[in-house]
Amino acid sequence: MMGKTVTAILILLLISALGTQGEVMPRSAIELRCQCINTHSRFIHPKFIQNVNLTPSGPHCKNVEVIATLRDGREVCLEPTAPWVKLIIKAILDKANTKSETVS
Repeated sequence: MMGKTVTAILILLLISALGTQGEVMPRSAIELRCQCINTHSRFIHPKFIQNVNLTPSGPHCKNVEVIATLRDGREVCLEPTAPWVKLIIKAILDKANTKSETVS
């Protein structure tokens, strides 16, 4: 039940996020502000993505941030409302819920 509530809240937050091109702020600025200046909405093939970090909104930033680390080491902020990004987020959340259910 709790997992469904968290998923619903994240989806609502994803719908409210805006942007066009992906840029990440330097790590020194992450404590007090958003990491993503702009977001990238064009499809990136999963074979080029090494890791994806999902940061929910909070006091540091009003936006949900999805940051992909590419195989070449670059970090790209993804547009959370893009359909292909939503699929990645859903897969991450499903994987997290499956792990928490097997631990419980």
